[in-house]
Amino acid sequence: MLDKRTRFSEKLGMNAEVKKSPHIAVVMPCYRAAGSAAGVVAAIGADVTTIIAVDDGCPDKTGDALTASCKDDRLIVLHHAENKGVGAAMVTGYREALTRGADIVVKIDSDGQMDPALVPRLIKPIVEGRADYTKGNRFFHPEDVSAMPGARLFGNAVLSLFAKVSSGYWPILDPNNGFTAIEAKVLSHLPLDRIAPRYFFESDMLFRLGALRAVVQDVPMTARYDGETSSLSVMGSILPFLFGHMKNTIKRVAYSYFLRDFNMGTLELLLGVPLFMMGFTIGVLYWLESAVSGVPATAGSVMLAGLPVIVGAFFILSFVNYDVQNVPRIALHPLLDRRDKAS
Repeated sequence: MLDKRTRFSEKLGMNAEVKKSPHIAVVMPCYRAAGSAAGVVAAIGADVTTIIAVDDGCPDKTGDALTASCKDDRLIVLHHAENKGVGAAMVTGYREALTRGADIVVKIDSDGQMDPALVPRLIKPIVEGRADYTKGNRFFHPEDVSAMPGARLFGNAVLSLFAKVSSGYWPILDPNNGFTAIEAKVLSHLPLDRIAPRYFFESDMLFRLGALRAVVQDVPMTARYDGETSSLSVMGSILPFLFGHMKNTIKRVAYSYFLRDFNMGTLELLLGVPLFMMGFTIGVLYWLESAVSGVPATAGSVMLAGLPVIVGAFFILSFVNYDVQNVPRIALHPLLDRRDKAS
């Protein structure tokens, strides 16, 4: 009879004699989920080796409820004395997973909106060496989008654009999707202490992965909306998230185009921004002068302001095109040695 890992290898389309099935750890941050967390644990397949639930100072004692109701030997329940945020809960879970020798670490939320049966599909690109980090994408099938509340759909579209700019992963969608998987060697190279502790966590993970040049891949999924209440207001998060993305964009561009490398994108940026700003400033000054004096600006003045704006905009667009083409495409984890980041 085939054992669990052999069956899982076949499920992934691999030869079990050639590739050993990975040690998969699921990390489940818990907050106000006493009514749903046990059902999520029960739905996690036998292919998962370790389940780590992190009670993030939950007022309804989700961790205690899991300990009392779940007899699954794979389950480990950790507690935060006070609420620190979903990102901090994930960092605690990540460290525990690394300590226990996990090869791939999957994040599943405790609210029941993610189907644990999709774990094999989520980790397949990592197992096959095509990606270092995978995440769910609820926007792949147009017919699935209609199930998403309108405000959440609009907010996610705006946040997706912000995340593309700040992370450099232009092909990705649904950046705040919490259904993710990461290869352990890549995880061990991330600065876990610096990752955003609250709801900016998923976006900040993309920024940190971009700094490593890790390959990120979307995996189509369908979310389940059955009346669960989210602690996150997507519309209310746009401005705080915008600030975080702006900060990460500046750091990413400085690191990728000035500290780590100096390339055509760097030159396009160095030429484009000063020219655009110079033309814009000259144009504003001429407009103010014309408004005060009542004398229309001459054709030469218009050209003096307009030409730098046009050329600068061309270089900026060329930089954006270069950045889009500069997305990492070769998986990083086969080249890395594992570092112990659990301490």
